[in-house]
Amino acid sequence: MEKSKLPVLLTPFGELELENAISLRVFRKELPLGKAKAARSLFATDLENGVFAVRPLPATLFDRAKRLVRSRTPRLGTRTLDVVHVALALLLQADTFLTFDRNQARLAKAEGLSV
Repeated sequence: MEKSKLPVLLTPFGELELENAISLRVFRKELPLGKAKAARSLFATDLENGVFAVRPLPATLFDRAKRLVRSRTPRLGTRTLDVVHVALALLLQADTFLTFDRNQARLAKAEGLSV
């Protein structure tokens, strides 16, 4: 993976997704509690050091997401939360979209984002 420009933008929604991903790994016994705590601590340090920057949810998020749903979902079959992620990236004027999800990647590419 090539290097990303810093800071990597997140919203409170992205922070919640990260927290839930860590907790799900604990639930699935893929990550011990101590390592989960360390991952949270590392993320907090990265926030403090400007690796990540948290931006508020834009007021126009759901309007933008609805437009994406109408224009892209009939052809791509995109799920709601994938649409929300891409809409946020567009509203925050991201130039690159980072994802491991193929459906999100297809939508982001369709909207002109580098994935």
